[in-house]
Amino acid sequence: MAVDVRVLKEAASGERRVAATPETVKKLLAAGARVHVQPGAGQSAGFPDQAYLDAGAQIDDALEQGELVLCVQTPPPAVIARLRQGATLVGMLHPQAEPERSSALQSRQLQTFPLERLPRTTRAQAMDVLSSQAGMAGYKATLIAAQLAPRFFPMLTTAAGTIRPSKVLIVGAGVAGLQAVATAKRLGAQVEGFDVRPETREQIESLGGKFLDLGVSAAGEGGYARQLTDDERAEQQRRLAEHLKGVDVVVCTAAVPGRPAPKIITATMVDGMRPGSVIVDLAAETGGNCEATRPGETVETGGVIVAGPLDLASMGAVHASEMYARNVYNFVALFLKDGALQFDWNDELLAKTVWPARPAGGEIPPV
Repeated sequence: MAVDVRVLKEAASGERRVAATPETVKKLLAAGARVHVQPGAGQSAGFPDQAYLDAGAQIDDALEQGELVLCVQTPPPAVIARLRQGATLVGMLHPQAEPERSSALQSRQLQTFPLERLPRTTRAQAMDVLSSQAGMAGYKATLIAAQLAPRFFPMLTTAAGTIRPSKVLIVGAGVAGLQAVATAKRLGAQVEGFDVRPETREQIESLGGKFLDLGVSAAGEGGYARQLTDDERAEQQRRLAEHLKGVDVVVCTAAVPGRPAPKIITATMVDGMRPGSVIVDLAAETGGNCEATRPGETVETGGVIVAGPLDLASMGAVHASEMYARNVYNFVALFLKDGALQFDWNDELLAKTVWPARPAGGEIPPV
């Protein structure tokens, strides 16, 4: 009997992505699954129901039969309550972010794979939803900055004289930050990238940006930054505040997994920037890198525009969904074999991603 796969229609406000596209539906079918898609699941991402039907999926709202359920964000409790007891749920779930969410997942005894927990190894790159979605977010944040800025990004020679290029600073050089560097450079700006991890210098420079060295290093494990000491933070902020006085546009992208976004740009720094400057805070969803950021709003303080856009990856729903769906399929392929779900708990990608955590050498305990 083929595994019953259900693709959910996202319910979160502003969410336009979908967890499976017609392309990945065909791959799931080839792996021996039966695929059912909720009506309208892909509509906002540019994939109408007919495209799924043409790919071989069925369109229906019968969630109760799904053995494997695919989503982007955690379904609301009312939807979780409809899922089959003991089903496998795959998505960006953040199960411990809210007690109600955790309780709902546990009450249905769902075996969940929160893809944000996926080990960030070379083998996992094709499944890395954080990277694929951050790339779109960095791109969109830079376009928003260009739109808000009251100046050109590129240098222009006009009959009215030469216009110098905008000076753009990208804070954070993860996937989102590097995409922001590349996008700002393509738009013709004079681009700098700042990150407390010194190993990012080469990556920033390879994209045409200049590495902003403030003399503070916070190189940590796994490619992430460690927490700065109080003295290190004070010195970093002093030097950064001085530098920001000559910057036209700042795009903030710094994040620490599982924690609120680090506050890098203080209100005092914002006050010291020139009127007409712009800050776009991609980290707004986790509190923001700038103290003046208001998530979901664009405000002006002392002549400086500060934007805290949400759902940036969802703004590019077509390509974001295509990348996300491929990530999800590549992960599911680890345990979808010959039309059946077969979990190899010796595979660290499964063992370290599953929630609740699985004790070494044992079965997943009932919840």
